[in-house]
Amino acid sequence: MAKGPEAFRTISEAAEELNVPQHVLRFWETKFSFIRPMKRAGGRRFYRPQDIQVLRGVRRLLHDEGYTIKGVQRLHREEGLRRLIAAGQGLSGPSAPAPAESLAIPADLDEAARERLQGAMSELEAAKARLDALLRR
Repeated sequence: MAKGPEAFRTISEAAEELNVPQHVLRFWETKFSFIRPMKRAGGRRFYRPQDIQVLRGVRRLLHDEGYTIKGVQRLHREEGLRRLIAAGQGLSGPSAPAPAESLAIPADLDEAARERLQGAMSELEAAKARLDALLRR
């Protein structure tokens, strides 16, 4: 009986699903700080569905697109996990939302509402930058 899409995977199941040897998954854990499977007693690894998505992206970037380990580390640092997941789904560009400057502000807003909206967008961008910096640690 096959596991559901939300079920955790053992290292052997994850390796089989990703078509890589188990030792490669262990090696990637040492090179990519963002790969952290759950570990149970005795050190047994369990991969969450999001872990599998990230690993699929890492695999595609390294094996199919010719990235180096440092290149994947840099991509994660600059664009985050969403970009790695997008790579695993076969998307070529970043999946992060467009910058606020490119968002259209409705023309029917009065000047005060327009300024409040631009201020809120600036605050959100600053918060995102702080969160990104914390996640890179």
